[in-house]
Amino acid sequence: MASTRPGLVVTGLTVGALAVIGLLAFQADGAQTRALAAKPSASGSTGTSPSTTPTTGADQAPPQLPTTSGTGRRVVYSLGSHAVWLVDPKKTPPVQAAFRVTPGTADPTAGDYTVYSRTAAATGTDGIRIEHVVRFAQQNGTVFGFSAAVDAASASPAPTASPADPTKPRTGGIRSTRTDGQTLWDFAPSGTKVVVVP
Repeated sequence: MASTRPGLVVTGLTVGALAVIGLLAFQADGAQTRALAAKPSASGSTGTSPSTTPTTGADQAPPQLPTTSGTGRRVVYSLGSHAVWLVDPKKTPPVQAAFRVTPGTADPTAGDYTVYSRTAAATGTDGIRIEHVVRFAQQNGTVFGFSAAVDAASASPAPTASPADPTKPRTGGIRSTRTDGQTLWDFAPSGTKVVVVP
């Protein structure tokens, strides 16, 4: 029977341990590199992370938060750019999410509002099944609020109605993707400020 020298066993165990440590260090370095690559840049124009990249409309990132969007914790909706920003100045970055939306056939008047009603699931005035409905205004018989169409194929509203064409329905639903709708729902309980800008 061949004998094994103790020095050879210790050397073998040491080499094996060093190989395991080297592998773990390599994996940890790769995980850190991936985490840094996924982190949003502080120089980004909207202050949003890749998870808030919109998938609505023309699949373009929303513009920078308007400077006239008010103060405090708020939902900002731009009539001109059809974009929404969820802003909490106590957090870094203050813009917690930003995404494009599809407006209804009527627009609310620019100004400050408050979320007054929320419904988890409903049918919109256009007959589309919607979820995460967050209402903030009623004007001239039209209710304005954010929501997401349950069926993505039904997300776009009817063509815009003109005041001279009363046969087309006036709808105030501002539609987002289901993911963005969930984000807005979680951010904006009743009483949350909504700022509508031109």
